[in-house]
Amino acid sequence: MTKEPLLVRAARGEQVERPPVWAMRQAGRWDPEFNRIRAGKPFYAFSEDVEAAAAASLLPRRFGVDGIILFYDITSLPVAMGQPFTLQPERGPVPDWPVRTLAEVQRLEAVPPPERYQHILDLLAIVRRELAGELPALVFAGAPYTVASYCIGTGKDMAATRRFAAEQPTVWQALLDKLVGATAAFLNTLITHGAAAYQLFDSWAGELTPEEYDRWAQPYHQAIFQAARGVPRILFVKEGPYLERLCASGADVISLGTRHDLAAARATYPHLVFQGNVDEQLLATGTPEQVIAATRACLHAGGGQRHIVNLNHGMDRSTPVENFEAFVRTARGEVP
Repeated sequence: MTKEPLLVRAARGEQVERPPVWAMRQAGRWDPEFNRIRAGKPFYAFSEDVEAAAAASLLPRRFGVDGIILFYDITSLPVAMGQPFTLQPERGPVPDWPVRTLAEVQRLEAVPPPERYQHILDLLAIVRRELAGELPALVFAGAPYTVASYCIGTGKDMAATRRFAAEQPTVWQALLDKLVGATAAFLNTLITHGAAAYQLFDSWAGELTPEEYDRWAQPYHQAIFQAARGVPRILFVKEGPYLERLCASGADVISLGTRHDLAAARATYPHLVFQGNVDEQLLATGTPEQVIAATRACLHAGGGQRHIVNLNHGMDRSTPVENFEAFVRTARGEVP
């Protein structure tokens, strides 16, 4: 019987021969080959060009990563729900019409039919066919808090998001609730179509107060992990300060930031798997020798089991190719 891929076995907490390695945004603008394939196309046009998106998703395979994450965006789901977005330089995803009223929340499709995101299903099929079981195809979704912040047009502006939630509490709550069901259905469809694992991104929830986190993040993570099951589930909150809450989310794998002590987290929560936590800024600005040292330190803290080597955040666009090579080769034990 053929073994399942290394990353899937590690994510399940099984004994593995070495910790697997991959990186968020491993298919991205830091890679000259990615830029060649994208050829200047607008983001959404590029991500919906299934053949090009598949080629881009598969690029990191040449470096030796242990998983391939599909190339699309967390706003692909609200787009499928009926809210168009444009990716603007320095601002990120911006809705054509931001949600402002309960009627606009109701305008969004509660559970968009899969044909609304057919390009992602087609992308998954092509990538799985190319990988032929040797590597797992990973998928993802944004958690309701972060996605809702984009739907209302505030994005990374925490103060603006808080103002909206205070001024329009009924609209805000309805939007979060609608996104839970849509996200769970989206992930379950991808699981049915062969996704090997998924990561739930709540990128901006780490800046919430404990009280806000308990209202706008934690219950939604728990609901999604409870509803979308059957494959390893990874939670990412950028530099999330509330480790106890992360570990009570229902995720199988907790992605750690540089603020966390990986060895201490493993000792405190031995039943969980941890992902991370090499500093992405070091990959962007350091030398290959510094990257090698940091990756070795991460491997030591990870203890060799129940650990997936990754970064504290996504790959920065300025990362030199040789630093990513050093990161992956060190994680794989290929650096003398």
